[in-house]
Amino acid sequence: MRIKQKLNDWIETKFLIVIRREEDFSVITSFNITKIKVGLLLLLLIMVCFGVSLFLSKTLLARWFDPSYIESENTAKIYALSESIDSLILEVQAKDRYVKNIQKVISGDEQEDFREEGGKIEDGRLEATRGEIDLYRSSDATKSIISEFESLPLDEGSFAGISSGSFSDNYFFPPVKGVVVSGFTPSKNHFGIDVVAAENEPVKAIADGTIIFASWTLETGYVAGVQHSNELISIYKHNSVILKSVGDPVRGGEIVAIIGNTGEQTTGQHLHLEIWYKGNPLDPQEFITFD
Repeated sequence: MRIKQKLNDWIETKFLIVIRREEDFSVITSFNITKIKVGLLLLLLIMVCFGVSLFLSKTLLARWFDPSYIESENTAKIYALSESIDSLILEVQAKDRYVKNIQKVISGDEQEDFREEGGKIEDGRLEATRGEIDLYRSSDATKSIISEFESLPLDEGSFAGISSGSFSDNYFFPPVKGVVVSGFTPSKNHFGIDVVAAENEPVKAIADGTIIFASWTLETGYVAGVQHSNELISIYKHNSVILKSVGDPVRGGEIVAIIGNTGEQTTGQHLHLEIWYKGNPLDPQEFITFD
């Protein structure tokens, strides 16, 4: 009983807290408090501190207090980078196929990879190549190129929508100064013009771009191809020598080759110039003056 009485006395003991002014010790306020209230206040303070600490450890201070935070953050970054790398790989593969198709157009090769003589796609080879075909058929330019590979007839009227007005803000350098001896006649499979110029005349790029083709073909000799902006490509055939390599950047007016008389389709020294826009041939004389 004495222990119980002491415990009750301890619990019920009240303390008077008085706040006084320092100058005259007059009472400002006072209040009573018990040991139970003190304990509850301490418990409440501990819970608030714990809650604030937990919140900060998961938000502002997570980098220092959460051991799994950096690991999860790095995992997320690695996942994002892997997705970017996969996308870049697909993009590079599509670009490579696009360049190979352009090279086939430049060299005059027909599409033989996916077709038989009858023009039908082989069933056995179709499944193996379906994924590759879908990759480079995504742009309008490659669709037009594939159509050319399939030997579809070209109609001059189909190019009527492309005129010099499409490039009114661009200036094209003349690749050579000379005389145009053969004009642009798509109906006769002549998709450019032939310009006769002086011997060893330098051939210049018509605009800024990147070399995408620099090689020898049996029919057109030494050929250089330049990829410009806005899906524009210029092609220079029958050169005696090429001065640039694939991947080299060139400026408008920069020398890329020397005029020549190479290839089976030439009958004399001249430059055969072609300009292609989104897979369609354009008449160079609409944009360039050669005399």
